[in-house]
Amino acid sequence: MMKPKVYLETSIISYLAARPSRDLVVAAHQQITAEWWDRSRRRFDLYTSELVIWEAGGSGLGRPRGRHPAFGISGGATQSDD
Repeated sequence: MMKPKVYLETSIISYLAARPSRDLVVAAHQQITAEWWDRSRRRFDLYTSELVIWEAGGSGLGRPRGRHPAFGISGGATQSDD
């Protein structure tokens, strides 16, 4: 059975990679995102784009034409390794 596909946009990567925020709303978004990542990501085929990886570069994740091994995500709207 094929898994549903989910496109990951920049905020997902940013929430996962950022230090915990002191802003309560942002901290809640970080927590919800981390919980989804831990509990649910394996049920989906995850994709992102080179642009998202590049945009996430502000947090030290962006590597145009590269990947961040901690997330198992590669660019070019390709599937994650998870």
